[in-house]
Amino acid sequence: MIDYKLVCLIFLAFGFNTVKSQNINYKTLLGIEHSNLVGDSLKLEKNTFIAFEKMKKAALNDGIKIKVVSGFRDFKRQKEIWNNKFLKFTKENNFSGIDAINEIIRFSTIPGTSRHHWGTEIDVIDEKYKNEKNPLMSDKYEKDGIFSKLKKWMDENSEKFGFYLVYTNNPNRAGFEYEPWHYTYLPISKKYLNEFLKIDIIEIISKIDIEGKDLFTKNFIEDYYNNNILQINPDLK
Repeated sequence: MIDYKLVCLIFLAFGFNTVKSQNINYKTLLGIEHSNLVGDSLKLEKNTFIAFEKMKKAALNDGIKIKVVSGFRDFKRQKEIWNNKFLKFTKENNFSGIDAINEIIRFSTIPGTSRHHWGTEIDVIDEKYKNEKNPLMSDKYEKDGIFSKLKKWMDENSEKFGFYLVYTNNPNRAGFEYEPWHYTYLPISKKYLNEFLKIDIIEIISKIDIEGKDLFTKNFIEDYYNNNILQINPDLK
């Protein structure tokens, strides 16, 4: 279901020239709507899907079965993820509101700011271990982890197909933690990022109705923008 209230707020904000370009579908950037998706139960942006299928075939020839466990994710789904985590941390773990938020943004984004909204992102595992519980753990991709062969293949080949790791293992990188499973299709996502950065993100986030919103001060949002959204693989900027 489309969040029409958010859509109205978005266009109200953009009507006051909060961005430089008027030739972009902002509903796509913010996960409200996407008109260029393909796939069945798991969808990707069309060009990303084509590139992934080529990479998947090449990996299969080398004995690696790549499985995407998360692709396009809309605003509504991201909101559910956020709210569920916030309630879990505050109710079950007795975290304070701000501690819950800081725990969430170790790996998850504020709805409207997720790169998965664009359909250009893939979280991958080795299909051989598709029944593994909690597969997206960094240690499972390193050393002798069950996805280490997949990771080695991706390290050597993914960029040939346009797919780049987003949140690298650089110790000097701030923000979201290392995600060895998360790749982006650079030819399209770089264009989306350039347009996304023209958005007045403070204006948008301040109007999103999610758990913990009352703790989103201007300073918090600015810090999130600089130390999370922008803290990605330099090749992607």
